[in-house]
Amino acid sequence: MLKSLSIKNYALIDKTEIEFGSGFTVITGETGAGKSIMLGALGLVLGQRSDASVIGDKEKKCVIEGVFDVSRYGLKVHFEEEDVDYEDETVLRREILPSGKSRAFVNDTPVNLNFLKLLSGKLIDVHSQHQNLLLGDNRFQLNVVDTVAGNSEKLETYQETYRQYRSLLSEKKRLEDMNARQRDDQDYWDFQFKQLEEANLQSGEQDELEQELEQLTHVEDIKSVLSQASHILYEREQPMIQELFHLKDELRKIAAYLSDGEELASRLESAYIELKDIAEEISERGTDVEYDPARQQVVQDRLDMIYSLQQKHHVDSVEALLGLKEDLSAKLRQLASFDEDLSAIQKKIEEAETALDKHAVALTKSREKVFSNIENTVQGQLRELGMPHARFSVNNTPVKEYGQNGGDEIAFLFSANKSAGLTDIPKVASGGEISRVMLCIKSLLSSAKGLPTIIFDEIDTGVSGEIADRMGRIMQGMGQNIQVVSITHLPQIAGKGQRHFKVFKTETDHQTISSVKLLGTDERLAEIAGMLSGARVTDAALENARFLMEN
Repeated sequence: MLKSLSIKNYALIDKTEIEFGSGFTVITGETGAGKSIMLGALGLVLGQRSDASVIGDKEKKCVIEGVFDVSRYGLKVHFEEEDVDYEDETVLRREILPSGKSRAFVNDTPVNLNFLKLLSGKLIDVHSQHQNLLLGDNRFQLNVVDTVAGNSEKLETYQETYRQYRSLLSEKKRLEDMNARQRDDQDYWDFQFKQLEEANLQSGEQDELEQELEQLTHVEDIKSVLSQASHILYEREQPMIQELFHLKDELRKIAAYLSDGEELASRLESAYIELKDIAEEISERGTDVEYDPARQQVVQDRLDMIYSLQQKHHVDSVEALLGLKEDLSAKLRQLASFDEDLSAIQKKIEEAETALDKHAVALTKSREKVFSNIENTVQGQLRELGMPHARFSVNNTPVKEYGQNGGDEIAFLFSANKSAGLTDIPKVASGGEISRVMLCIKSLLSSAKGLPTIIFDEIDTGVSGEIADRMGRIMQGMGQNIQVVSITHLPQIAGKGQRHFKVFKTETDHQTISSVKLLGTDERLAEIAGMLSGARVTDAALENARFLMEN
């Protein structure tokens, strides 16, 4: 429910605050007084786009703030999803800066317009002449039926099943398309995989082979250096090992007389042991290294094969070739298992279709149960609104394929005359008739508590007298279930309001200002009398106004 609306520096409105109440509220005022401006300001809070042109004083920002009681609408989950603090009394605020930049806030937390629209769509329904076009929209008509039938849970269950069903169909098509593309490549992939498999590549072998080839290629150099080292260490007339051994012993003899002599002797002994190990290893390596042209050719051929595969597949390592081999293997396995995978997903689709049928049938039955209630209610109210021969029917045509909302295509059919056949409302109804039909439908929805707050923007255009009085009574009745606000030019409707606001203009030396005032009983009487008789309020008009307010 809308509790209050504060407007600052918006168009002709300098500053005003309106405190709304439950039930039926009316807003009146002369043409051009600013009623549409007030709705425009409310539209900003509801998430409509704007720019700097709406700012009154171009040096200051424009601020519109709406306070809503949201305790009964189950909106907490939406606040949690947006990480916005939830309050039963929630404040929606919109600021338009002189630069034209717009900012939106919910409970002082910055939000985007999409979140503002999400909340406002569940809080307020602003009904204007333009919205009458919805009567020709099958989605709106279906929503009316579902609201009256209380189908929210059934529809949610169906839609979740429908999403799963559509997802499975998409997965099946993706699998089929992928298989069709891969079948063309199967022979090529199979050839590549076999070539890599026959290569019997081993991780790390390229580095080992390249190192071995280097050794085989430089055998003579290696043997020459190793032989020279072995000769110096072991084989010459005074081998280095023997000299080092002798020097170690001599140094040990004088260690007692030399500062740090023992340390030097120990270090020399360590060097002797290490050099002896090196000499032995050089000797062994010299024996192992032999020129082997056959082995060199084998290693070269193996490396040439590896280099060729790397060049072919545009990679630079054996590990990358092994990864490619695994990818090819996975693709070939996937092709081999296609029939099995397709069968599995087809089974899931059939199960989803069965569930979809079940939920769609449940929706259809629930909808059809309320058809007669909708028809009788709307027809009865249309007769009260001066259309004694009006007929209204809800027609359901099963769709060929299930859609987002089930298997039904709902159409509202209408005829204002006895002789005319029932047909789509926009094709046969006048503007005034459409307004009355829409009022009846909104009244029906209000009794089903399908709307939180509804604002009628001059829905009474084109009617007067007794019909206007009856429209007022319907709105008054709606106010027993939900908050209803009507912007009206008709005294018959204004007299039915529990609260009455007047929008008016005042002129100063520098500007024109629109203001809004809550009228007391006497002020209401004078306002309604003025609506009846014009500028000169007569005693008869006052008496008539008093009658309208009391009946």
